Amino acid sequence: MLTLTEDQKMIQDVIRDFAENEIRPIAGKIDEDMTFPEETIKKLGELGFLGVPFPEEYSGAGMDTVSYSIVVEELSKVCASHGITVAAHISLGTYPIYMFGNEDQKRKYLPKLASGQSLASFCLTEPETGSDVKSLKTYAEKVDGGYNLNGGKAFITNAGFADVYIVFAITKKSEEKNEISAFILESNTPGISVAPKEKKMGWRASDTRQVNFDDVFIPDENLLGEEGKGFYYAMEILDGGRISVGALSLGIAEGAYEAALSYAKDRQQFGRPIGKFQAISMMLADMATQIHAAKLMIYEASQLKDAGKDFIKEASMAKLYASEIATSIARDSIQVHGGYGYTKEYPVERLFRDAKACEIGEGTSEIQRLLIAKMLFKE
Repeated sequence: MLTLTEDQKMIQDVIRDFAENEIRPIAGKIDEDMTFPEETIKKLGELGFLGVPFPEEYSGAGMDTVSYSIVVEELSKVCASHGITVAAHISLGTYPIYMFGNEDQKRKYLPKLASGQSLASFCLTEPETGSDVKSLKTYAEKVDGGYNLNGGKAFITNAGFADVYIVFAITKKSEEKNEISAFILESNTPGISVAPKEKKMGWRASDTRQVNFDDVFIPDENLLGEEGKGFYYAMEILDGGRISVGALSLGIAEGAYEAALSYAKDRQQFGRPIGKFQAISMMLADMATQIHAAKLMIYEASQLKDAGKDFIKEASMAKLYASEIATSIARDSIQVHGGYGYTKEYPVERLFRDAKACEIGEGTSEIQRLLIAKMLFKE
């Protein structure tokens, strides 16, 4: 069901108002200039939106996954770069510490991350390692008092502005299977360097870079969870992250649909609004139907997660469906706008560029289909 609680409605109203008044006026400019929105991200932190799903004892807002999904959705409706920055910080960068960290680690890092005083990154992908996580090359060698880390990570969101990295590295090599572990790493640690930001097709205002590690010392107390459990931690975090990208995709789709609907009501051709023509009205009807279905799927996966139930299949389905309809709806919105949709005068060309990334991040559409199929055969 899509009936929201009073708390969920309240957070929806507040984040929607913030997105409209603080982000929409700058969304086109920061996309064009590839400028990371430091000021608005800081304001989001001050308002508590960077710690929505974390307990109040760690300076979080103490709200549920549905509320978190609403935040990502509403931000992405206006600017996907804000949506992915917040999603990567919360679900990928901060959640591992909350899920797998010991109490000392939680007390040290979570309050600053949840309040937005610090930003986090998730360092898993490597230049030659995407979907095949087990083929990591980054290596953390055990030494006295800690680990010596060498290697590099690619396509890391928030990398240039993060204070905390969650880094995955091999800690034990063998012919049968390499063991992977997770670490909390502060970005000012000697030996860490970040490359210039990537020049991307979409999400251009989000910060994406390669991160390199050259003899970086990690103290024992910064091992996250148990040694050798990193692969399982990464998979669990990515399961939740698919809800994030689903919500991000939903927001993009809604933004594109609302732009198309508004334009179809105002644009006159042959003496009447173009929305009155059957070809256009049917496109809009398809968009609205697809968005409704995607919202049901994402909110259901969120509710299952909140209830402590298995949500992995539902999250994969939601991410797969929402990301693909986001691309198709943004494309059709350009078509509704005609020639104007192909210009930067209207936001739909940006939404189209932003949507495509959602079919790649957090597991490609192809990987989602493989995961879903695998789970179907287990039933």
